Amino acid sequence: MKRVFTIAFLSIIIFTAFSAKAQVKSYIAVYGGVSDPIGSYGSTDYNNYNSGYAKRGVTFALDGAVYIKKNFGIGGTISFQDQGKLNLTDATNLAQGYTNDYRADQTTLNAFDRFHNFNALIGPQYSFVYKDFILDLRASAGITVITSTPETNMQLTGVPEETGVFYQYRSHGNEFAYGASAGLRWKLSDGLSLGLKSAYVGSPGAPVTSSERSEKLGRVQTRIPISELQVTLGLVVSF
Repeated sequence: MKRVFTIAFLSIIIFTAFSAKAQVKSYIAVYGGVSDPIGSYGSTDYNNYNSGYAKRGVTFALDGAVYIKKNFGIGGTISFQDQGKLNLTDATNLAQGYTNDYRADQTTLNAFDRFHNFNALIGPQYSFVYKDFILDLRASAGITVITSTPETNMQLTGVPEETGVFYQYRSHGNEFAYGASAGLRWKLSDGLSLGLKSAYVGSPGAPVTSSERSEKLGRVQTRIPISELQVTLGLVVSF
Protein backbone atom coordinates (compact mmCIF):
# COMPACT_ATOMS: atom_id res chain seq x y z
CA MET A 1 0.00 0.00 0.00
CA LYS A 2 2.88 2.41 0.80
CA ARG A 3 4.35 1.69 -2.64
CA VAL A 4 1.03 2.60 -4.29
CA PHE A 5 0.85 5.91 -2.44
CA THR A 6 4.50 6.65 -3.27
CA ILE A 7 3.91 6.05 -6.99
CA ALA A 8 0.73 8.17 -6.92
CA PHE A 9 2.56 10.99 -5.09
CA LEU A 10 5.45 10.99 -7.56
CA SER A 11 3.00 10.94 -10.48
CA ILE A 12 1.26 14.03 -9.10
CA ILE A 13 4.57 15.86 -8.73
CA ILE A 14 5.58 15.04 -12.31
CA PHE A 15 2.22 16.01 -13.79
CA THR A 16 2.10 19.20 -11.69
CA ALA A 17 5.51 20.24 -12.96
CA PHE A 18 4.39 19.94 -16.58
CA SER A 19 0.72 20.85 -16.15
CA ALA A 20 -0.67 22.99 -18.93
CA LYS A 21 -1.80 26.51 -18.15
CA ALA A 22 -4.56 26.42 -20.76
CA GLN A 23 -8.16 25.52 -19.99
CA VAL A 24 -8.67 21.73 -19.88
CA LYS A 25 -11.56 20.59 -22.07
CA SER A 26 -14.69 19.06 -20.56
CA TYR A 27 -15.43 15.49 -21.57
CA ILE A 28 -17.82 12.55 -21.50
CA ALA A 29 -16.73 8.90 -21.49
CA VAL A 30 -18.02 5.33 -21.61
CA TYR A 31 -16.15 2.78 -19.52
CA GLY A 32 -16.33 -0.97 -18.94
CA GLY A 33 -14.29 -3.29 -16.79
CA VAL A 34 -14.01 -5.27 -13.57
CA SER A 35 -15.48 -4.58 -10.13
CA ASP A 36 -13.82 -6.38 -7.22
CA PRO A 37 -15.54 -6.68 -3.82
CA ILE A 38 -13.04 -5.92 -1.06
CA GLY A 39 -13.11 -6.08 2.72
CA SER A 40 -16.16 -7.68 4.32
CA TYR A 41 -18.18 -7.34 1.07
CA GLY A 42 -16.14 -10.10 -0.56
CA SER A 43 -15.50 -12.07 2.64
CA THR A 44 -16.79 -15.65 2.99
CA ASP A 45 -16.27 -15.84 6.76
CA TYR A 46 -19.48 -17.26 8.24
CA ASN A 47 -18.67 -15.86 11.69
CA ASN A 48 -18.36 -12.30 10.38
CA TYR A 49 -21.96 -11.16 10.01
CA ASN A 50 -20.88 -8.35 7.66
CA SER A 51 -19.45 -10.88 5.19
CA GLY A 52 -21.19 -10.33 1.88
CA TYR A 53 -20.00 -13.32 -0.19
CA ALA A 54 -19.92 -10.98 -3.23
CA LYS A 55 -17.83 -11.98 -6.25
CA ARG A 56 -15.69 -10.28 -8.86
CA GLY A 57 -17.96 -9.05 -11.64
CA VAL A 58 -18.45 -6.55 -14.41
CA THR A 59 -19.09 -2.83 -14.25
CA PHE A 60 -20.20 -0.36 -16.93
CA ALA A 61 -20.11 3.39 -16.47
CA LEU A 62 -20.99 6.72 -18.04
CA ASP A 63 -18.45 9.24 -16.78
CA GLY A 64 -17.63 12.88 -17.41
CA ALA A 65 -16.45 16.22 -16.08
CA VAL A 66 -17.11 19.90 -16.68
CA TYR A 67 -14.14 22.18 -16.03
CA ILE A 68 -14.88 25.42 -14.21
CA LYS A 69 -11.45 27.01 -14.35
CA LYS A 70 -8.37 25.61 -16.07
CA ASN A 71 -7.58 22.22 -14.41
CA PHE A 72 -10.38 22.24 -11.82
CA GLY A 73 -13.80 20.78 -12.57
CA ILE A 74 -16.80 18.83 -11.32
CA GLY A 75 -16.93 15.18 -12.32
CA GLY A 76 -19.67 12.58 -12.16
CA THR A 77 -20.22 8.88 -12.76
CA ILE A 78 -23.26 6.65 -13.23
CA SER A 79 -22.35 2.97 -13.14
CA PHE A 80 -23.84 -0.52 -12.92
CA GLN A 81 -22.24 -3.42 -11.04
CA ASP A 82 -22.91 -7.17 -11.05
CA GLN A 83 -21.07 -8.85 -8.16
CA GLY A 84 -22.18 -12.43 -8.83
CA LYS A 85 -24.18 -14.80 -6.65
CA LEU A 86 -23.75 -17.42 -3.93
CA ASN A 87 -22.11 -20.57 -5.31
CA LEU A 88 -22.13 -24.17 -4.06
CA THR A 89 -19.12 -23.56 -1.82
CA ASP A 90 -20.86 -20.57 -0.21
CA ALA A 91 -24.07 -22.54 0.32
CA THR A 92 -22.13 -25.39 1.94
CA ASN A 93 -20.24 -22.92 4.13
CA LEU A 94 -23.45 -21.26 5.35
CA ALA A 95 -25.32 -24.55 5.84
CA GLN A 96 -22.49 -25.99 7.93
CA GLY A 97 -22.39 -22.83 10.04
CA TYR A 98 -26.11 -23.01 10.82
CA THR A 99 -25.83 -26.73 11.53
CA ASN A 100 -23.12 -26.07 14.09
CA ASP A 101 -24.87 -23.09 15.71
CA TYR A 102 -28.21 -24.87 16.07
CA ARG A 103 -26.62 -28.25 16.82
CA ALA A 104 -28.78 -29.63 14.04
CA ASP A 105 -28.42 -32.90 12.19
CA GLN A 106 -28.11 -30.97 8.93
CA THR A 107 -29.18 -27.80 7.13
CA THR A 108 -30.56 -27.51 3.62
CA LEU A 109 -29.90 -24.05 2.17
CA ASN A 110 -31.20 -22.64 -1.13
CA ALA A 111 -29.95 -19.35 -2.59
CA PHE A 112 -31.45 -17.16 -5.31
CA ASP A 113 -30.69 -13.86 -7.09
CA ARG A 114 -27.49 -11.82 -7.56
CA PHE A 115 -25.67 -8.74 -6.25
CA HIS A 116 -26.78 -5.84 -8.47
CA ASN A 117 -26.38 -2.13 -7.79
CA PHE A 118 -26.12 1.24 -9.52
CA ASN A 119 -23.89 4.10 -8.35
CA ALA A 120 -24.46 7.80 -9.00
CA LEU A 121 -21.55 9.90 -7.71
CA ILE A 122 -20.41 13.49 -8.16
CA GLY A 123 -17.51 15.52 -6.82
CA PRO A 124 -14.57 17.87 -7.38
CA GLN A 125 -11.88 16.86 -9.86
CA TYR A 126 -8.41 18.17 -10.58
CA SER A 127 -6.50 17.22 -13.70
CA PHE A 128 -2.76 17.24 -14.34
CA VAL A 129 -1.59 17.54 -17.95
CA TYR A 130 1.64 16.32 -19.50
CA LYS A 131 1.90 16.34 -23.30
CA ASP A 132 -0.80 13.89 -24.58
CA PHE A 133 -1.62 12.52 -21.11
CA ILE A 134 -4.08 13.79 -18.50
CA LEU A 135 -4.23 12.46 -14.93
CA ASP A 136 -7.66 12.97 -13.31
CA LEU A 137 -8.07 12.79 -9.52
CA ARG A 138 -11.56 12.94 -8.03
CA ALA A 139 -13.31 12.61 -4.67
CA SER A 140 -17.05 11.97 -4.85
CA ALA A 141 -20.25 11.24 -2.98
CA GLY A 142 -23.81 10.30 -3.95
CA ILE A 143 -26.07 7.28 -3.78
CA THR A 144 -25.94 3.58 -4.52
CA VAL A 145 -29.18 2.01 -5.71
CA ILE A 146 -29.19 -1.61 -4.56
CA THR A 147 -31.61 -3.56 -6.71
CA SER A 148 -30.87 -7.05 -5.39
CA THR A 149 -28.75 -9.24 -3.15
CA PRO A 150 -28.98 -13.03 -2.83
CA GLU A 151 -32.00 -14.39 -0.97
CA THR A 152 -31.72 -17.59 1.06
CA ASN A 153 -34.04 -20.07 2.72
CA MET A 154 -32.92 -22.66 5.25
CA GLN A 155 -34.42 -25.89 6.58
CA LEU A 156 -32.92 -27.45 9.71
CA THR A 157 -33.46 -31.05 10.71
CA GLY A 158 -33.11 -32.44 14.21
CA VAL A 159 -34.08 -29.15 15.92
CA PRO A 160 -37.60 -29.36 17.45
CA GLU A 161 -37.71 -25.58 18.07
CA GLU A 162 -37.01 -24.82 14.39
CA THR A 163 -39.16 -27.13 12.32
CA GLY A 164 -40.07 -24.73 9.50
CA VAL A 165 -38.15 -22.97 6.75
CA PHE A 166 -36.71 -19.56 7.63
CA TYR A 167 -35.67 -16.85 5.19
CA GLN A 168 -33.18 -14.07 4.60
CA TYR A 169 -34.81 -11.82 2.04
CA ARG A 170 -33.38 -9.94 -0.91
CA SER A 171 -32.03 -6.53 0.08
CA HIS A 172 -32.80 -3.41 -1.93
CA GLY A 173 -32.91 0.35 -1.45
CA ASN A 174 -31.14 3.68 -1.96
CA GLU A 175 -28.19 4.39 0.32
CA PHE A 176 -25.43 6.97 0.72
CA ALA A 177 -22.23 6.20 -1.18
CA TYR A 178 -18.78 7.76 -1.32
CA GLY A 179 -15.68 7.18 -3.38
CA ALA A 180 -12.47 8.31 -4.99
CA SER A 181 -10.92 7.70 -8.40
CA ALA A 182 -7.80 8.19 -10.46
CA GLY A 183 -7.95 8.15 -14.25
CA LEU A 184 -5.35 8.44 -16.96
CA ARG A 185 -6.39 9.71 -20.40
CA TRP A 186 -4.20 9.32 -23.50
CA LYS A 187 -5.06 11.75 -26.29
CA LEU A 188 -5.57 9.99 -29.63
CA SER A 189 -6.82 13.06 -31.48
CA ASP A 190 -8.08 16.55 -30.69
CA GLY A 191 -11.42 15.28 -29.40
CA LEU A 192 -10.87 11.58 -28.67
CA SER A 193 -8.88 9.85 -25.91
CA LEU A 194 -8.38 6.38 -24.48
CA GLY A 195 -9.03 6.26 -20.76
CA LEU A 196 -7.89 3.93 -17.97
CA LYS A 197 -9.55 4.44 -14.61
CA SER A 198 -9.36 2.99 -11.11
CA ALA A 199 -12.09 3.80 -8.57
CA TYR A 200 -13.17 2.89 -5.06
CA VAL A 201 -16.81 3.03 -3.94
CA GLY A 202 -18.13 2.36 -0.44
CA SER A 203 -21.59 2.31 1.12
CA PRO A 204 -23.19 1.06 4.36
CA GLY A 205 -25.54 -1.04 2.19
CA ALA A 206 -29.29 -1.54 2.40
CA PRO A 207 -31.10 -3.17 5.36
CA VAL A 208 -31.49 -6.96 5.33
CA THR A 209 -34.62 -8.61 6.71
CA SER A 210 -35.35 -12.21 7.72
CA SER A 211 -38.37 -14.10 9.03
CA GLU A 212 -39.79 -17.38 10.34
CA ARG A 213 -37.04 -17.96 12.90
CA SER A 214 -38.11 -19.52 16.17
CA GLU A 215 -34.61 -19.31 17.63
CA LYS A 216 -32.36 -16.29 17.02
CA LEU A 217 -29.24 -18.40 16.71
CA GLY A 218 -26.56 -18.44 14.08
CA ARG A 219 -25.87 -15.83 11.46
CA VAL A 220 -28.19 -12.80 11.60
CA GLN A 221 -27.44 -10.06 9.08
CA THR A 222 -28.94 -6.57 9.28
CA ARG A 223 -26.89 -4.96 6.46
CA ILE A 224 -24.39 -5.95 3.78
CA PRO A 225 -21.79 -3.12 3.61
CA ILE A 226 -20.49 -2.46 0.11
CA SER A 227 -16.82 -1.92 -0.83
CA GLU A 228 -15.91 -2.06 -4.52
CA LEU A 229 -12.59 -1.53 -6.26
CA GLN A 230 -13.06 -1.01 -9.99
CA VAL A 231 -10.64 -0.97 -12.91
CA THR A 232 -12.11 0.14 -16.24
CA LEU A 233 -11.09 1.05 -19.79
CA GLY A 234 -13.02 3.31 -22.12
CA LEU A 235 -13.32 5.97 -24.79
CA VAL A 236 -13.39 9.67 -23.94
CA VAL A 237 -14.87 12.44 -26.07
CA SER A 238 -13.74 16.00 -25.23
CA PHE A 239 -15.69 19.16 -26.07
